[in-house]
Amino acid sequence: MDGLRAVAAGAVIACHLRPDLLPGGSVGVDVFFAISGFVITTLLVDEFERTGRIRLRRFYTRRFLRLVPALMVLCGLVALLALATPLRAFEGQWLAALLAATYVANIVRAGQSGSYDNTMGSLPHTWSLAVEEQFYLAWPIALRALLGRLTSRAVLAVVGAFCLAPTVLRLLIWDDDAAHRIYNGFDTRADQLLVGCLLALVLWHLRDDEAALARIRTWAGRLAWVAAAVLGLVAWRLRITGWVDGWTPAWYTFGFLAVALLTATVLAVLVLDRRHPLNLLLALPPLAWVGQRLSYGLYLWHYPILAYAGTLHLVPQVEAMLVVAGAFVMAGLSYLVVERPLLRRKQRYTLARSPYCAVEGDVGCEPPGRRPARSGDYRQAEHRRRLDSCG
Repeated sequence: MDGLRAVAAGAVIACHLRPDLLPGGSVGVDVFFAISGFVITTLLVDEFERTGRIRLRRFYTRRFLRLVPALMVLCGLVALLALATPLRAFEGQWLAALLAATYVANIVRAGQSGSYDNTMGSLPHTWSLAVEEQFYLAWPIALRALLGRLTSRAVLAVVGAFCLAPTVLRLLIWDDDAAHRIYNGFDTRADQLLVGCLLALVLWHLRDDEAALARIRTWAGRLAWVAAAVLGLVAWRLRITGWVDGWTPAWYTFGFLAVALLTATVLAVLVLDRRHPLNLLLALPPLAWVGQRLSYGLYLWHYPILAYAGTLHLVPQVEAMLVVAGAFVMAGLSYLVVERPLLRRKQRYTLARSPYCAVEGDVGCEPPGRRPARSGDYRQAEHRRRLDSCG
């Protein structure tokens, strides 16, 4: 799953660098949403099964330590550059830094009509972080209420209905002028997160049913390559954020749910079948290393660096090399100086361990250990991973 995160982050960066070559690379954000919903829900239901409750304070503390400090460093630097330097790329960007730091960038962008203005300046990509943070605030409370009052089967039915609600909303409000509202809204993008949540809940509900898990593993294995190919085709050919004949209305209504379901198919095979070729491919050490340690930082830093490079009037190839190299350098520094020290502190607040803890949060937590070779090994692998302390 770390490898999948690396691919998704790479697609987004490539789209921003060369939209002519990878016009639909922003689908990587959609993939991130589904991964986040799956991982967070896995951690929450694991804690609920072990302790009979979900401790919201600990959850929010872990999320804060994992996500907020690195973003604050970025926003602080952008604000400093805006206020203390004459760099044209960051002129007046203190407001963008404030909006990004308070996780309201998506609300600002959703309220804009026509082309996006320059309010978010060098930080427009933080809209997706705002959507995820708003989800993190709401979902644990809702899940705790559902698990405390309903059977697991009923919880699945309710969450399944939740997954359909954003699609219905998009159909009701769609028109050309509502594109920004739909693309940036928490309520209109929640199904992508919730599909990941639903997959985690399905696997939790079936944790003792080896036959059912085997069927899911079999079908996911058959469909995984098709799902991955369709996601790749979308990234390669479909201009998601621009008008392309009849594709735009279809994408902005049903497309978000479709890509979430495709991602869930890939996630299912990554979780249940470690010997599947796609799993082996995404587990290649370079991909896993980048996804685990740098994908969050790469996403954070690439766009401000791109905004600065755009003022230098470089040839595209040199600009691309500068942005990629700068993003890796800043992401590495962010991981070493900010993220890794706080990841260690976060472990004090980690109550429940998960068999998927190596993919906690947006960019991973600790080095992955062994995964169960068979779905029936779920509980044993969970216990073994706790003993191993996930690194």
